[in-house]
Amino acid sequence: MDVIPGVIVGVLLAGGLLVALFELRLRQPDVIVLYESKGRIGIRRGLLYPRHFSLPLKRTTSPLQLTVEAAALGNLTVRVKLVGSAAPSVEHIQALIRVGGWDSEAVSRAVDQVRILLMGLVKEYTERSEIHAISSPALQNHLNEHLKLIEERYGVELISLAVQSLEPTDPKIAEALSQQEAARLLEQTEQLNHQARVAAAKAKYRADEEIAAMEHALELKKAELKKEQLRSDAELARQRIEEELARSRLRLAFEKEELEVLRRNPELLMLTPQAARLAEASQSLKNARTVISLTPQELANGSALFTLFRNLLLKDLETKDLEIKDEA
Repeated sequence: MDVIPGVIVGVLLAGGLLVALFELRLRQPDVIVLYESKGRIGIRRGLLYPRHFSLPLKRTTSPLQLTVEAAALGNLTVRVKLVGSAAPSVEHIQALIRVGGWDSEAVSRAVDQVRILLMGLVKEYTERSEIHAISSPALQNHLNEHLKLIEERYGVELISLAVQSLEPTDPKIAEALSQQEAARLLEQTEQLNHQARVAAAKAKYRADEEIAAMEHALELKKAELKKEQLRSDAELARQRIEEELARSRLRLAFEKEELEVLRRNPELLMLTPQAARLAEASQSLKNARTVISLTPQELANGSALFTLFRNLLLKDLETKDLEIKDEA
């Protein structure tokens, strides 16, 4: 009787182990395990999860490609190609299950819904724009403004989204737009070249103006230095003339004193160096005569030198007359 309960326990343990091996699964690192509780979707954080009461979703990105033919203003058709990738958003997993269902293909179904929304956004943008105003950057900005709405509504996060190409379906319109763009680029290039030439001319003008101002300042500086040099030379010349005048005054005063002495004492005239040289010359030469050369100013009536020599001659004549009278 004691053996039966042990067998039952062993059977139950073996059954529980088989059930655990059949039901429990190991969660992979790139998998989100979802469960439903009281109408809310939650995420299992444990390493093991029951497979029949959970929904594993891979977190790998799903590719997104879309080609849209939309009409611009004037009923001109353009073809737009979008490429990107999407992944389940953990923060909005409730919206993902609501759109994609409780299935491992929930992300794919949600991405299909995103494609439809993107198609509507592209058409919304093109239908209110002229064909020449439609551009990839503007369309990209328009789509990026709705990324948050897509994540909240469909539970998927667009990892990347880009406008691969945007062109009119009519080749003639495409060629016309290409020519228009080329003309715009040429015009813009010409404007940039013109602005560069204007900037270069302005820079040259400023440089020439600065050089002219510097040269003018240098000439003014040279003129100022030359004026200062002339002032210094004039001052030196004035001082030299004043010194020369002072020496001339001293020499003239000395000569006046000397003439005054000779005028008062005519006999001293023979003691002057000139008279001494004349005397020596007359003694060394037989029948030598003394020649005195005087300037017109010195011979002028009333001059001191003329009066001196006249007095000497008169005295000599008087002496000879007396000698002649004594002999008679």
